[in-house]
Amino acid sequence: MIQLLIVDDQDTFRRNLATLLSAEEDLEVIGQARDGQEAIALSESLHPDLILMDVRMPVCDGVTATYEILQRSPWIRILVLTMFDDDEYILQSLQAGALGYLLKRTPAKQIAAAIRALDLGYCQLGPTIAPKVFARLNKSDLATVQPVTQNYSLSERDAEILALLSQGKSNREIAQTLHITEGTVKNYITRILNELGLRDRTQAALWSQQHLNQGSVAKNAANQGKCQG
Repeated sequence: MIQLLIVDDQDTFRRNLATLLSAEEDLEVIGQARDGQEAIALSESLHPDLILMDVRMPVCDGVTATYEILQRSPWIRILVLTMFDDDEYILQSLQAGALGYLLKRTPAKQIAAAIRALDLGYCQLGPTIAPKVFARLNKSDLATVQPVTQNYSLSERDAEILALLSQGKSNREIAQTLHITEGTVKNYITRILNELGLRDRTQAALWSQQHLNQGSVAKNAANQGKCQG
């Protein structure tokens, strides 16, 4: 059962979404918040698996709330669900640590599917959101992703895992592809994040999209990832 916290200042939308998601056998809405401040408090008391977070709200916005929540509880997955598709909102949300970004017009069944995918480790970007993210990558707008240098120390296996992360693979799928355990995958990802100065697997996937075509290690990883994927 995936336990959810829904954060949105529009009461009708929030309650209707809670009703629709609660109808799914594997989803449970354990709390609702009207703003980011309430979300921070409820995340600490309820310990949800995943938070559906709006962006523009009174008192405390969704980007700030996302950052604050993940500082306290980095294991919580956050999926932004909003009506705004502005580039800055998208990038700021990802910088804060959100693992997905969908628009409110997304059908409830697709939102439920995105929740399940996020729970498995997939990043989830709506069909109109993903092109915006990758278009901006070339402009280096993800300020918290450090520029690539020749001083980082990545093994061939590190690069393989980065390549698979960029394809949206979950830890389980990476483990199956590389014939290693999920625990080993988690250890590699932790080391990679520390080495590259990244916050989470979303930033690692974005970094990989931007940089895996540079350098011999990256080329080998990309090729092996494609063959094995």
